[in-house]
Amino acid sequence: MIHLLEPKDIEIDGKVFILSKFPAVAGREIIAKYPTSMVPKIGDYKVSEETMLKLMSYVGVSIGDSVIPLTTIALVNNHTGNWETLAKLEIAMMEYNCSFFRDGRISNLLNDTAQKTPVWISKILTALSAQSSPTEKPPLTS
Repeated sequence: MIHLLEPKDIEIDGKVFILSKFPAVAGREIIAKYPTSMVPKIGDYKVSEETMLKLMSYVGVSIGDSVIPLTTIALVNNHTGNWETLAKLEIAMMEYNCSFFRDGRISNLLNDTAQKTPVWISKILTALSAQSSPTEKPPLTS
């Protein structure tokens, strides 16, 4: 079981979660992977999901006298309920663990990324479409 460091209660969408500071090495890994795994790349969702699960393992919920860390997909799904609550919880964890993400700066980063993503995807699709559409007809063979 993971020990929660400097636990802090927070309410998100009517549910109470216990945030924790990351231990040094795990925190370094999460902070190194989290922003880059969120950049849209084909095939990198698995890294993003693994990083989210590592981050969520430092979030707990109180059940009776016990604190249960959210260490599995089932626990995350059961206690967050939907992707929006999960996203808010991820942002709260990053803000709690990273002084440079406080004061809404992570929200600005995510909003900027969300606004730039469709343009980026459009450029890639246009380039791929041009590559797959030949400009000349192939010579006829008979």
